[in-house]
Parts: sequence; structure tokens; C-alpha cells
Amino acid sequence: MEDLTHINPQGRARMVDVSAKDATFRRARAAGKVLMASSTLELVRTGGAKKGDVLAVAQVAGIQAAKHCWEMVPMCHPVALTGVDISFVLEDDGIAIEAVCSCRGETGVEMEALCAASVAGLAIYDMCKAHQRDMVIDNVRLLEKDGGKSGHFIREEGR
Repeated sequence: MEDLTHINPQGRARMVDVSAKDATFRRARAAGKVLMASSTLELVRTGGAKKGDVLAVAQVAGIQAAKHCWEMVPMCHPVALTGVDISFVLEDDGIAIEAVCSCRGETGVEMEALCAASVAGLAIYDMCKAHQRDMVIDNVRLLEKDGGKSGHFIREEGR
């Protein structure tokens, strides 16, 4: 339990006090993918989805998710993000998503990047579900984080 900073001495959840930490530059990258049929991917590619521009909506949804992460994940701190970017790559089997978040603060932005990638995927699903209901949001993961006491982390390939 010593490694779990979100557990108080009584074994209950707590929000970690970061007020004594120095503000430093923090950056995180997260990714995920929405697996879909080629016909659904073609609707995204050509702008033929009934609800409109799938990737534009997913872009805004991901940015909003990063900004509101602290409202969705109970032990997250409100973070004054200085940058959020969401990018998409249309691949043979779906849409790859990458989210990058940055700030200058006392705590990292991994959760914000993960929320951004996840919700961008959810928005893609929502925009395309009239055409295909069995899409899969897959492999949401942290790719990289930098800043803070734990230093620089880069995910090893295949993990």
C-alpha cells in the first residue's frame, strides 16, 4: 500500500496534496484506435457520415475531455493545460488516435491525455454508430510522459 499515493492511512481513497511540489513542464502522449469496417472508414474519409465531420467532432471532444478530466476521474487534480492536440491516422482497419497534453504544473497530464484519446474514440463511435454498431475502441494506452519526479517514460514497442 506504500506505493499507492491515493490511499490514506485508513486505507481509503484520497486526493494527493501536491501543494508542496514545484511547478515544472509536464507533457504526455496517449493513443488508441477505433476498429471499424472498411465501409465505415470510407464514410469518414469521404465525409459521408450522417452526423457530419467525424474527425472534427472527435478533435473537439478529445480536447474537451482533456480539459475536464478532473471532473470525470475522481482523484485527478484540475490542471491548467497549456496545450492539447489530437491527431488521427486512417489505417486499413480503423482510425488511430493520438493525444498530446502539456502544462506547467505540480502534477502530470497522463490522465488528461488518456481521457482525450478515449473520448475522441467515443466520439468517432458515436458519429459512426448509425452505419456500424460493432466498432471497437481498442488499445488505449500511455505512450510517453515527461516531467516531474518520475522523469521520462516511453512505452516499449509491443507493450
